[in-house]
Parts: sequence; C-alpha cells; structure tokens
Amino acid sequence: MRKTAYYSMSASLAVLTLAMPAIAQEAPQDDGFDAPTIIVQARRREEDVQDVPAVINAVTAASIGNLNFREFTEVKSLAPGLELTTNANGIGGNARLRGVNFDTNASGNNGTVEFYFNDAPISPGAVLQQMYDIGQIEVQRGPQGTLRGRASPSGSITITTKKPDLNQFGGFADWTANDIGTLNFKGGLNVPIIEGIAAVRVSGVWDENEADRVRPLVRSAGAPDPHSRTKSYRVVGAIEPADWIKLEGTYQFMDRTARTYDQAISFSEVNPAAPPSPVLLTAKDRLSIQEEPRIVEQQFDIYNWRAELAQWGQRLIYQGQHSKQQFFSTENLDQANVFIGRDINDNTSSLAKGTSHEIRLQNEERVLGIFDYVIGFFDSKLNSPTTLTRPTPVRLPLAFGGGIASIVTTNILRNNQTHEQSFFGNLTARVGENTEVSGGLRQIKYDSVSQLAVNGNTIANDTQDLKKLIYSASVKHNFSPDFLVYAATGSSLRPGLNVVGDFNIVKSALENSFLNLPPETSKSYEVGFKSTLMGGRARFNVSAYHQTYKNFPFRVPNNGVYYINTVAVRNAAGAVTGTAQQVAAFNFVGAVPVEVNGVEAEFNMDVTRGLNIGLTGSYSLGKIKGGTIPCNDLDGDGIPDASGAAPSLAELQAAVGSDNLASCNVSQRSAFMPPLTLTLQGEYHAAISGKVDGFVRGLVNYNGKSQGDPGNRFDQVGAYALTNLYAGIRDPDGGWEVALFAKNLFDTTKALTRTAQLFTSYQQITGFTPTGATTAATTVNSPYTSGTVTPPREFGVNFRFYFGSR
Repeated sequence: MRKTAYYSMSASLAVLTLAMPAIAQEAPQDDGFDAPTIIVQARRREEDVQDVPAVINAVTAASIGNLNFREFTEVKSLAPGLELTTNANGIGGNARLRGVNFDTNASGNNGTVEFYFNDAPISPGAVLQQMYDIGQIEVQRGPQGTLRGRASPSGSITITTKKPDLNQFGGFADWTANDIGTLNFKGGLNVPIIEGIAAVRVSGVWDENEADRVRPLVRSAGAPDPHSRTKSYRVVGAIEPADWIKLEGTYQFMDRTARTYDQAISFSEVNPAAPPSPVLLTAKDRLSIQEEPRIVEQQFDIYNWRAELAQWGQRLIYQGQHSKQQFFSTENLDQANVFIGRDINDNTSSLAKGTSHEIRLQNEERVLGIFDYVIGFFDSKLNSPTTLTRPTPVRLPLAFGGGIASIVTTNILRNNQTHEQSFFGNLTARVGENTEVSGGLRQIKYDSVSQLAVNGNTIANDTQDLKKLIYSASVKHNFSPDFLVYAATGSSLRPGLNVVGDFNIVKSALENSFLNLPPETSKSYEVGFKSTLMGGRARFNVSAYHQTYKNFPFRVPNNGVYYINTVAVRNAAGAVTGTAQQVAAFNFVGAVPVEVNGVEAEFNMDVTRGLNIGLTGSYSLGKIKGGTIPCNDLDGDGIPDASGAAPSLAELQAAVGSDNLASCNVSQRSAFMPPLTLTLQGEYHAAISGKVDGFVRGLVNYNGKSQGDPGNRFDQVGAYALTNLYAGIRDPDGGWEVALFAKNLFDTTKALTRTAQLFTSYQQITGFTPTGATTAATTVNSPYTSGTVTPPREFGVNFRFYFGSR
C-alpha cells in the first residue's frame, strides 16, 4: 500500500507540472506580480495571517468552490492533522486535532476543538453537514479561550457565512452531479433594500446522495438502498444606518433524513484464525449484514444576531445565538443477525436547546500608540434531554422454533443542563517597531445538572460546580518585515464529563468512575517562525509544540468494553418481576494523563501568475502516561486483551466480579489517527481566448501509518493517499466556471476502523414453571466485524455562475 500512496502522489505531482515548459518561459522576472493576502480574525480583529503568532489554516470561499467541497468534513483535506467525522447515529460529530481524540457522545458539550458559527459557539453536529454560501473558515490551532467563547485545549474552528452587500444586487447558482447518485444544488441572492443602508441575503442547498454507499447483503422485505437528503436555507439581514452602528441577524434552517447501513467485514480478512463467515465480505464490498436501514432524522434551527457600536476609537460588540437541534435515530441491537428476517432496533430522540450571549469591548485605534485590548463577558446555557427505548429480546427454545417470544423494553431518560459564565480579557503591547507581547485571562464559572431515569426511576443525579482561571501569553519579534519568530503558552479547562450510554441499573463504584469524570486541565508551549519569500510569492511557516493534560477523557474506541448490564424484567402487564444480567459493551471513558508533541509546517508558492502550489504537513504524537482506563481483561493480567469474541456472562462474571468491568494501567497512544499527514495542492490556469481560461487543479492527502487501538491488533491502517483532480474552463473575471472532477481518483479503499467481532445479547428461555418462564443470558458472536472505509471514488461535473455582488 505504500507503493499505492507513492504512485498517487507522484501522478498528482505530474499533473500539476504538466505546464512546466510554459512556466520555464514565464519564470523570468514578473515585476507586476501581486501576491494575495489572507486576512483572518483569529485575534478578534482583521490581520494578515502571516502576522499572527499562531498556526491558522484559512479555508476561503474560493477554495471551497474550486475543490467542490460539499460536506463540512471535507475541510480536513486542507488542514493536515485535523480529523472531522460524524456519528453514524446522527447525534453530534467529532473533531480531533493535535494528537488527542474527542467523541461528542461522551459529553455533547465542550470538545477538544470548539466550533463557532458567525462568532457564536455551536455544537459540531450542527456544523458537520452540507455547507453553502460560506465566506471563510479558520482552523486555529492550540489552546483557545481568552479571546472568544469557550475554552478548548486543541483549537477552534470558526465559520463565517457570506454577508449581505449593501450596495449591489447579485447572486449565484452552483450545480453538481456525479456518477454515484449525488445531486447538489446551491444558490443565493443578495438584495439591497435601501442602498448603502440595508440589505438581505438568501441562500440554500438541496442535496441528495447515497451516503457511504453501504448496501445490505440480504434485504428484508421492502428494505431500501442507502440514501441521504439535506434541505437547508439561510436568511441574513444587515442594517448600517450610520458609520457608528451595525446590526446583523441570521436564521438558518436545515433538515436531513438518511437511511444507512453499518458496513460489515469478515473477521477472517485480517485474522486467518477467525472462523470463516458464510459470505466473505471485504472492505471493498461495502456490504452490511443489517436487514433494515438505520434511520436518522435531524433538524436544526439557528438564530444568530449581532450589534456593533463604534465611537471614540472603541467598538462595543454584542453577539447572541439560539439553536434548537432535534434528532431521531435507530440502532440495530441484533448485530450478529441472530434473528433472521428482522432487526431489533432501539430508538433515540433528543431535543437540544442552547443559547449564548457575548458582549465585548475592543479598541479600533491603538491606545497610546502601543496597546490593543479585548475585554468581555460570556454566558451560555444548554439543555439537552434525550429519550431512549432499548429492547431486550426473549427467545423461545429451539424446540419451539427459536423465534422471539417477547421483547422487554427499557425506557431511558437522560437530561443534561449546563450553564457557563466567564469574564475574559486580552492585552497586546507593541514594544518598539518589531516586538509584540500579548497575554490574556479568562475566569470560568461552570454549573451542570445531569439526571438519568430508567423506567421512570431516577438512578443517577450528578451535579458539577466549577471555577477556574485560564491564561494565554505570546511574544513575537520581526527580524524583518518578512520574517518573524514567536513563542506562545496557554492553559485550558474542560468540565468533567457525565458519560451517556451505560443504563445499568446496578452500577459499581468502578463503573461510575468511568462515567463521571473530574475536570480536565492542560498546558501548552509552542515556538515557531513565519516567513514571506520572493517578494510575497511564497510563505514558509514552521511550529513545534508540547502539551500536557491532566484527567484527559480517553474514550475506549470501537466496540468498547464488555460489562455486566443489569436490566429490569417485566411481565405482560409491565410490572417489574425481577432483574436479569447480560453481556453488553460500551465506550467507557477514563481520566488519564496525556503528553503530546508535534510539528506543523506550511509552504505555499505562487510560481507564476498562472501556477500555485502548496504543501502543508502535521506530525503529532499523543501518549497516555500511566493512566487507568476501562479495558477488556478476562485473564486478569492487567493488560488489555487482544480483540476477540465477546465473552459469555459466566466468563465475564468470573473475570470482573461485582465491579461489572475491568480496568488496566496503560502507557499507550491517546489518538488513533495517523501521526503524519500531508496535503499537496496546486492549480495551473492559462488563457484559451480573451474570454475563457482553462485550468487544472490537484489535491492529494497523504495519511501515514496509523497504529489504531493497541487492544485491537487488527485495526492497523497502512499509509495511503487520496487524490482529487479537477479540470475545466472559466471566465477570467470569475463570473462562471465549468469543471469535471474525480475524487479518490485511484479508487483507494482502506478500512480505517475495525471493531471487535459483532455480537448479540438476549435472554434465552430455558424452561417453564408455574410462575412463568425461566431465562438465561446468552451471547452469540458473529464472524463479522464492523468497519469504516475511505470514501468511494466519484466522477462528476460542477457548474457555477455568479452575477452582480458575489
């Protein structure tokens, strides 16, 4: 597979240099060259990205359109070291950066990376969707919190939508179709209501696709193909009646429905000693042993508003947001497909409402010619009740056909309410012409109440009351206008997690310790330089960092950890007649110490007016240093067992006793993504006529070897590269463009994750007594594992048209 990755990158480099003869002719001095400047707002004011003492990946609207990014997760292609994924159940999404994992199912609130929509914090689930009419996305690396929103240890991602143009009518239309079932339409219209004073911008997207294209191996009657549909629109209004006042409001609605299947892969594909499966399924097959699709329904309402007052060289800004996120999804509990002809699904429903307010004061004119400042107050509330109906099948003896005698349903209610308030401030001082010193503080007050009720009975009540001061500081020095060095440090805080998903009605103390975690703290140290070369044509930046965590929430991957789950047994009238134990699996979380070391580098060059290339790389290695984690340890040696079949209830009881699960002390990786990632991109364009330009673009993402979960030696991922190519024609002034594209050109297929063997737990009727049936917990293992793979290859066409204001 290393050869495949090498050939992919080599082929792409060849495409990007097809025009070298022309370049050789144009390479002599081009005195009129005007290198573009990238403006970011990482420090709450507009600055050239090369002047900011931090690592920032700016993804512009042009990049999003040129590379045909339709889903937000594709942004990771331009930010090496960033991993963006959505949960199969549709509830939330995950962002991973700088060597640590994050799973929103563990907390649903504060992540290692925070997301911001038009300057207000928002959950990743609302962002990692279809995207359209975006102004700019900024991936800001390192601890955040003294300048905006909530504290986050690894970074933040800010999304700014296109703003109304007060003076000019205009709009756009964007259409994409491919050979694997995708139809995507985007469009927008900008209308000045009162020229120079008020305007409105309306935009939207309609998308249909085949999701990850995983299909059922055997369909139940009427089971459909995979399908995903997204409908969304956004309305933005802006009013500027005078130079000193700006008002802005945004409403965005999004509705997504999906039918998907979980991919199954024969365990024997990677483990020759595993029992053979009835049908050999490989990663390339994209098949599932589910008989019915998982149903996912998502609906988002986002209200975002902003007011700015400017006077006497100062600016007062108020930013507010309210969001409502509704989710419904099903989950197949018969993973081993014991009950042929039907799936047994639990149902999850959630309605999360969040509101945030931020008011801040900052200077527009430098104070005393030396200082820039930002001070403010932040308030955020989140209420996220979730209901879950979990079925437990009771199976007839084989002598009676082995079908389902009954299904015992457990009703679960989880309610989580959080309230965060903080005061923050940041001061930057210019010392002479070439040196800058900056520092900031944020005082955080965080309260949360979490309740868990099973069948109407409260089994857990958790509260948290937390106060903490975090800081940031940096110093930079310009040795010349084109070369600066900097050093930065910062701390961060994340509240302790109340982990959702274990509904055992008889929890042990050890079990609770992996569900209710203490707060996490971290410290980071970073040094780097930024250089501008060749009169602005090239940029070369390098940074190195070291970060330590205390109580980092390490969530066990894949199938999780086997544990003894006690459920209530009910009669036909619904009355509780007793309890029963069964084997279950859950991704418990341990609070562990972590150390991360990494290097990030970027080189971009505008070779000529018609050719630009860029290479960006990240190496990040995070390690747990002697932390206690939940684990599978059936032999009791204190070392996580290698991935294998689920144990029987008797085997698990013998191994863990009244603790319900096992724990291990480990020193291992803290993130299961490749330490080394690289992105190579480039474009060459040339005039075909006075009214038409031709172009070719390339994007290559290289992912180094990923060792995966140390407890699962079968989920190792070798190095691979994904190559996207684009070619077409366009208006030299950007009014229209027609492009043909190929994503994953070489059809590279890699199993990115593999779980342990799938299994199904149920209650087996063993006999009958005058008072009813007797049952025993039974676990059946499957010869298949679950997995995720790289996106399928697609060939497509894109047409874009712009008029007036864009």
